[in-house]
Amino acid sequence: MSTNSDFDAWSAGQSYEHYMGRWSRMVAKEFLTWLDPKKSADWLEVGCGTGALTSVILQDYEPNSILATDASDDFIDHARKTIDDPRASFEQATAQELPTKDASIDVVTSALVLNFVPDRREGLIEMQRVLRPGGTLSFYVWDYPGGGIGFIDAFWKAAAALDQKAAELDEGARFPFCSEPGLRQLCADAGLPDAEITPIEIVTEFTDFEAFWNPFTLGAGPAPGYCMSLPNDHRAALKARLAETLDQGGPVRLTARAWAMKSATEG
Repeated sequence: MSTNSDFDAWSAGQSYEHYMGRWSRMVAKEFLTWLDPKKSADWLEVGCGTGALTSVILQDYEPNSILATDASDDFIDHARKTIDDPRASFEQATAQELPTKDASIDVVTSALVLNFVPDRREGLIEMQRVLRPGGTLSFYVWDYPGGGIGFIDAFWKAAAALDQKAAELDEGARFPFCSEPGLRQLCADAGLPDAEITPIEIVTEFTDFEAFWNPFTLGAGPAPGYCMSLPNDHRAALKARLAETLDQGGPVRLTARAWAMKSATEG
């Protein structure tokens, strides 16, 4: 099965913010309500992106500190510039090599990034290394195989109808583990057999079809990267195909669903 990453152009922080950031913040709030973390905790975030989850933690959960990491320099730079809080620090790092000591963190979390970690099992094992006794490991990923992000699922279905090769780029095909059974198996393989997993849903609403379409023209992310790689006439055909089903002359509303996981260490 393809894991083609040619169009995973995540480096453009501002473009990604317009494409996914608002929805990331919405699902972050729902995730943290479910997680119900303790106050005054030391946090480590793996794959902070533009800082959507970081911001909600700082705003609503009174952390003692939060170290937000990401493999992308551009994302770290974007988050550092937009989040001005002395409790937060930002550092480039991968999930497999976290820049902190053993048993030094109360809550390790990761938002919508585990599917892009090259070795997910090793990443989860590394996250456990830095947890204090009684700490919590948590993450959430989009339900790609179940068509979990409605607007992205609609995009790839339309693209595949016009270009068979586009089906190989669909995150649903690339990340089949992003399902409840797949995540349970991954957690068990990483030494988390008692992980609690639950779905989290939000509604993504665009003011009209043009507002729906515009983020796909910004190039940040697999679908926008693919979209902007097309010749102009092919891109226009894709837009027209999407408009046939989604442009009703008013708001475009689609559901987005993520799978969330939490697991507490023995204290």
